[in-house]
Amino acid sequence: MSRRDAHERIARWPYENLGWARLDTHRRRRRGYPEVVLAEGKTAEQLIRIIRRFASRREALLLTRLSPQLFQAIHTACPALRYHPLARVACAAPRRRDPLEGMVAVVTAGTSDVPVAEEAAVTLEWLGSRPARLYDVGVAGIHRLLSQLPLLRRARAIIVVAGMEGALASVVAGVVHCPVVAVPTSVGYGAAFQGVAPLLAMLNSCVPGVGVVNIDNGFGAACLAHMINRTSR
Repeated sequence: MSRRDAHERIARWPYENLGWARLDTHRRRRRGYPEVVLAEGKTAEQLIRIIRRFASRREALLLTRLSPQLFQAIHTACPALRYHPLARVACAAPRRRDPLEGMVAVVTAGTSDVPVAEEAAVTLEWLGSRPARLYDVGVAGIHRLLSQLPLLRRARAIIVVAGMEGALASVVAGVVHCPVVAVPTSVGYGAAFQGVAPLLAMLNSCVPGVGVVNIDNGFGAACLAHMINRTSR
């Protein structure tokens, strides 16, 4: 390349300063996937500018915690974005995409946990893992889970999303041989303390091989499960 092109390339390394944000332009090189944008707390104008910078680099883009109202405000300027309202996630895939590989099961205790599970499932697809959704199989009707054991035992990793008392993660981990990523949700009555009760229950699981992420953190669970999937080929 020319000296000028080399100078421009080096000037953008390893991040791009927008004044109020610094885009991590080399995260894919370090981590295997690009920077993900948390939309919550950002204005439409800020998001549009970030999205356009990603597009100029032909980089894949994932926006998390994006409200329907904010999506409507940015969609005209960014028509390539695909919005998943239940997950509150918007994404734009790269122009060339390898087929999804390796199955990660995404399991919920109840239907109230599905929004967090969908954040995980959509993130898995964007990262390149193949999610298998298995919803509403909580311990109140354990036969619903046990009938799906063949599917669970084919997974390279399992994400278990549960509120209330959070028991499902331990039950699943006790019948499979792969790692389980537990996600406590803020679903439940007062003594659930907006997800603290299932968080503590999952952290105190007596079953080895359970890792726990933060309350309602479907995105973080997906990243961890994808890394497990990618390294267990």
